[in-house]
Amino acid sequence: MRKITALLLALVLCLGLSAAFAEQTITVTGSGETLVTADTAVISLGITVRDKDVLAAQSGANTVIAMIRDALTGAGFSKEDISTGYISLYAVYDYSGEVESITSYSASSTLAIKVTDMDRVGEAIDLAFAAGANTLNGVTFGVSDESAARAESLKAAVEDAKAKAAVLAEAAGLGELEIVSVQEGSVTVFDSGTNNFSRKASGEEASMDGSTVVNAAKICVSANVTITFKAK
Repeated sequence: MRKITALLLALVLCLGLSAAFAEQTITVTGSGETLVTADTAVISLGITVRDKDVLAAQSGANTVIAMIRDALTGAGFSKEDISTGYISLYAVYDYSGEVESITSYSASSTLAIKVTDMDRVGEAIDLAFAAGANTLNGVTFGVSDESAARAESLKAAVEDAKAKAAVLAEAAGLGELEIVSVQEGSVTVFDSGTNNFSRKASGEEASMDGSTVVNAAKICVSANVTITFKAK
């Protein structure tokens, strides 16, 4: 009986200490971001052809895609950096009459063109359009190695968490804090949205010859950490 009583007393004391410890801990999430200049771009462009004959539509698209590839490789762009984006072929219907009918066929094909020289992104687009491309879906920017930016973002996230915890500790009347645990959260890499491109009209100051102007994006590397502190 005495042993049971002693065990119960010890359990109560442990629970009390745990509660006291829990009351003096602060858990916060910190975030940090680092912007780096993009060193890689992937251009998505291609051709859409319509023809009453399905094979003619497909053949026309294939012919232009081949011409685009030749123009790019002829200008020094690597064949390994030019890949198929997507291919589609579908019937175009006329619904104006009582019975729907096929008026033509639409064949589309795109290429994904990787460019590592940011000064040549606009050139690649212009070469493709000169070779017959008629669709430009966009340019996606990235960085080949974000490890340094990742480390900087994690450091910034830790400092952000420390600052938040200090504010909370002061408001709660706690003393100096020390770190109990650190947990790394998500690290994401994304286009910050600062890039843009346009096909300038001849005579504009930015592009006297009407070529495509592309401004490389700033890539954002964002990190989050969760840190638990306790009062000393």
